Amino acid sequence: MTQARIIQLARIEAVFAPREWAFARERESEIKAHWATLKARSPTLFDGRVLLQYERRMEGGVFRARYLATDYSAFIAWRDFGWPDKNIINGFSMAALRAKDGAFLLGEMAAHTANPGKIYFAAGTPDLDDITPSGEVDLIGNLLRELEEETGLTLSEVNVGDGWTAVFEGQLTAFMRPVTLDMDAQAARALILSRLADQAHPELADVHIVRSVGEIDEARMPPFGSAYLRHMLTP
Repeated sequence: MTQARIIQLARIEAVFAPREWAFARERESEIKAHWATLKARSPTLFDGRVLLQYERRMEGGVFRARYLATDYSAFIAWRDFGWPDKNIINGFSMAALRAKDGAFLLGEMAAHTANPGKIYFAAGTPDLDDITPSGEVDLIGNLLRELEEETGLTLSEVNVGDGWTAVFEGQLTAFMRPVTLDMDAQAARALILSRLADQAHPELADVHIVRSVGEIDEARMPPFGSAYLRHMLTP
């Protein structure tokens, strides 16, 4: 297992600078076959366009990155084939949702999603909707959209903190942003579950509360997620 590395960032400067992805072109037939298998299992999967990092550098607490666009089916195949192109990174933002009593709130992915049963903070690989008119990749906008889509929570109900905690794990980089709710964890969980009940096809099947390191579910949380929680919950 790849060891996760955690650093603090003052800000992220991400831009969309399109270029061809050789993996998607050279393994097109394999990607199509793999996608057909996934669609047979989960018919609601959508093959939209997503953004992946192909260039990155860090200077004095500022993380700068360039992103290309590719089909979601190519992205999933790259992941499931063992990340064959090591120059590419799935760099995404995550809302590290925390209640006023200090507990974290994470969602359990529903059976019809690409990661059924896994436990995450609200997140999604950035896509074309996250590109601003000036060509920036708006990771805060992506974070807030995914938070609302997955939990039903709106910007007016949360407080978005400053700075980022970047968690590097293999071909994944999770950019964690502190997001807080002005209610205790049990009330927050009940609110989110009530919002999920109103959705036709909710992405989440449940909401998990984590107050201590002992409550981290190593089997169902990705390594970068559990590493972040340990980092935040260890005195």
